[in-house]
Amino acid sequence: MKWACLLAGFLLQSAGVRRNQVTGAVWKPCESRSSCEECIESHPDCAWCKQLNFTKAGESDSSRCDSAESLRQRGCAGSEIQNPRNILDINKDRQLRQGEEVRGGEEVVQLQPQGLTLTLRPGAPQSFTVKFKRAEGYPIDLYYLMDLSYSMKDDLENIKKLGQEILTALNKVTRSVKIGFGSFVDKTVLPYVSTVKSKLLNPCPTRLDTCQPPFSFRNVLSLTESAALFEERVSEQSISGNLDSPEAGFDAMMQAAVCQREIGWRNVTRLLVYTSDDTFHMAGDGKLGGIYFPNDGHCHLNKGGVYDRSTYYDYPSVGQLAQVLSANNIQSIFAVTEKIYPTYQELSRLIPKSAVGVLTSDSSNVVQLIEDAYNSLSSTIYLDPLQLPAGLSVSFDSHCGNHTVHGQRRGECTGVKIGQEISFTVTVTSAECLTGSQHFTIKPQGINEELQVTVKTACDCGCGDEDPSSQHCSHGNGSLHCGVCRQGRQGRHCECQLSGDEASDLQQSCRAGNRSTLCSGHGRCECGACLCDKNRGGAHCECDHTACPRHNNTLCGGKGECSCGQCVCSQGFTGEACECPAANTSCVPEAGGELCSGNGTCVCNRCHCKEGYIGRHCLTCINCKTDCQSYETCLLCELDEGHCESECKGALRREVKKLPEDTCILDNAIFRVIPPREEGSGVVIEYVRRMSPPSTLTIVGGSVSGIVFIGLLLVMLYRIIIFFYDRQEFRRFENERQKEKWNKDDNPLFIHATTTVMNPNFEES
Repeated sequence: MKWACLLAGFLLQSAGVRRNQVTGAVWKPCESRSSCEECIESHPDCAWCKQLNFTKAGESDSSRCDSAESLRQRGCAGSEIQNPRNILDINKDRQLRQGEEVRGGEEVVQLQPQGLTLTLRPGAPQSFTVKFKRAEGYPIDLYYLMDLSYSMKDDLENIKKLGQEILTALNKVTRSVKIGFGSFVDKTVLPYVSTVKSKLLNPCPTRLDTCQPPFSFRNVLSLTESAALFEERVSEQSISGNLDSPEAGFDAMMQAAVCQREIGWRNVTRLLVYTSDDTFHMAGDGKLGGIYFPNDGHCHLNKGGVYDRSTYYDYPSVGQLAQVLSANNIQSIFAVTEKIYPTYQELSRLIPKSAVGVLTSDSSNVVQLIEDAYNSLSSTIYLDPLQLPAGLSVSFDSHCGNHTVHGQRRGECTGVKIGQEISFTVTVTSAECLTGSQHFTIKPQGINEELQVTVKTACDCGCGDEDPSSQHCSHGNGSLHCGVCRQGRQGRHCECQLSGDEASDLQQSCRAGNRSTLCSGHGRCECGACLCDKNRGGAHCECDHTACPRHNNTLCGGKGECSCGQCVCSQGFTGEACECPAANTSCVPEAGGELCSGNGTCVCNRCHCKEGYIGRHCLTCINCKTDCQSYETCLLCELDEGHCESECKGALRREVKKLPEDTCILDNAIFRVIPPREEGSGVVIEYVRRMSPPSTLTIVGGSVSGIVFIGLLLVMLYRIIIFFYDRQEFRRFENERQKEKWNKDDNPLFIHATTTVMNPNFEES
């Protein structure tokens, strides 16, 4: 039921219908709109009738605003109905071209169309299709950005030999490749590098090595097609060094992205390969070195290609870098060691169109890594709306081969193959009237093609009947606009010309009281009378003809008319919402008799029973007492487990563990009888079996056995206590005996012999 209500509410809202939370009345957005412009802005389904004399006497001009179908049914000619619709004009629509289709001087086209103009009705969505076809042989610019801190010494030796291998790998997918090289270390201030003069000249950790002075970023080689020149310039590079672990990689990426002319970027696929074995500094870290100015996002390379403002501007933020890379169509490939791979993986999630690969300790796998990352990036297509004006919303349905994803904030397809055509359904909606023409761009990430979209809103009716002195308005006493007379006078046709006092008196007659609003705020006062809005009535528009009670979600139950908040029921119906038949036939038993059997009252053709009675006609008594003796035979049969249906006469029997005090008593059971709870149900007998008393022999035998058992238990307990007491006393005796100290000195009264005689005949054995 809850889901049904929610669905109904959604359907009403989508149809431009809302419901009053207090009265339940349905409010339509086309109501109470006094001009054509207000009408068409209120809802995309509202239309305006500009036909002269369309409104009836006493009817407000707001009734001209309704659905187009309703206006036609009310007699408005189709040519007189103002109902602006969305308009789609394609301005630039070059066909998709690539590979062999491209002839001399022509460019590859991967995105179609390239420009269109939308005229939107506020609230009405407009859809169009954008096609994309991944080109074969699309040119590539690759700029290799390398960390030259001392830990990358082995990597530099390998990179010096990789120029031709990189070009060969990229030539597998395109015939036009350019490659460039840049390097970075860190800002040349403490605590990033040592500012000791000898360390600035040679920052190597040992004197046996020779390193070049540190720098933030240097453009070593602008983009070129020569692999030999790449290897020559890179071979001239030597390692450098710094103090802390993070590097100035963000400074280098920013300069490589914004220095378009210095780097030599073309309007082709742009790849920025970033290699490092450590993390990066970002916005805010510069304060450690006394650098407070935020990065300005501009190019600052001197004639030697060195970023010479690194000690003036802080490192860029991740968001700033992501925006610059996206705006310049640069796809980033982070080739980093396994130790810092998780860090750059998180960074890649924040930078559009970027990939991360694990670099070996000596960068020997960098060519394969670039090839894999490029294939991954180019096979994923993102379509983004850029510079979207306020008030506009855009959604995408992505048709990616054999599957479709609906309602995305940006178009997205993965696994797109070379030569495969995909499409996106783009839906644009304006929530309000826009000022003039607005523009935004739909652009594939990392690709230098885009769709320019111009949006206008249809908020001006343009009825074409404007006449500042129309004869229809009392022979030139008013101006006509969209079928309505305006300016200066009052009345439907500007027929009332009143002085200030007269106008004030007439306006006062449109008020219900001195302090009330004109026509209760639901109409317009003209010539001293209220012209009420639709579904309003009364002398001062005080009556709401939609505020009556509802039955089955229908005003006055569909059996009457709503008049000033009260239902006027049709014949044969009564009640506040006309929900009750006037007859009372359902309250009389089929066998005849009194209404509700005399045990209730008939309301709305239904019996409302007195307390203690139930049933459609209040026939069943649920509080009447039941005689216990009537059911003793039934219960005795049940206790003997016999067939008791005849004795019990349909009564339900059930055994319980406990019963309240108001019970019936038998020799071997107690029970109670529960009357019927509702019409058609039977009597219920609940009972508890009573246990028979034990015999004398059982009682005597049990008592003797109990006495013997208790005696044996006491004897055993006494013996256990004596046993533990004796053990304790013996242990105490042993402890005392061990504490005794015997005197081992000679007895002072003992006198040794004074003469010793040896037996000459004695021989020891």
